[in-house]
Amino acid sequence: MSRPVAIVTGGAKRVGAAICRELAGAGCEVVLTYRDSEEEAHALARELNGRAVPLDLDNLDDVERVGVSLPTELSRVDVLVHNASVYGPTPLTSLSAEDALRHYRVNALAPLLLTRALAARLRESALPGGGAVVAMADMHATGRPRKDFAPYSMSKAALIEMVRTLARDLAPRVRVNAIAPGVVAWPDEGYESDRDAQEAYLKRVPLRRAGTPEDAAKAVRWLTLDATYITGETIRLDGGRWLA
Repeated sequence: MSRPVAIVTGGAKRVGAAICRELAGAGCEVVLTYRDSEEEAHALARELNGRAVPLDLDNLDDVERVGVSLPTELSRVDVLVHNASVYGPTPLTSLSAEDALRHYRVNALAPLLLTRALAARLRESALPGGGAVVAMADMHATGRPRKDFAPYSMSKAALIEMVRTLARDLAPRVRVNAIAPGVVAWPDEGYESDRDAQEAYLKRVPLRRAGTPEDAAKAVRWLTLDATYITGETIRLDGGRWLA
């Protein structure tokens, strides 16, 4: 049999790249998508003997195109990881309708459309637990809202509801779950990229440290390849931040 095929959106850098490496190490053939990080995406694809595919999740026509073409180009589809997202503060004083719609398109609607397009192939998966979908959500969208993040939090809450709904729609051949991180990778720039903001956040984390991209990647591997009797769940990966 051919190797299991895992598709990871936003897989070129940071958490996405860690997920790609973890799934490749577990025996999967990895197909990663990218928007701007073309050089990094193709370098990682070469490293893992996988494929890199351009995809702009903010362009729903592009999502539909890739959703139609990609399944026919692959020998099989077993795992789909919705990792790519838009993140950033949007204070009410400067919030626009387009801000909110962009968050919704990228973080919720595009994952829904891509899952729909790949559902038939995921149902055919020969993995012991069937096909698997994992969405990267956010701990703060599960009842710990943050000030100035309304569009982002609303879009991630919609993503979590997508997980619960599709877990029923795609059962019994496809499992659908979410991971809700706290911090597993600090932003490279902008909000919370400075040390003072990071230290303030970590004071509210019982484990007193940030997670790592590898922590997230291991959780994805477990949910997709090992947790064959779990579906419709959102697992917090936050060092206990939910409790504080």
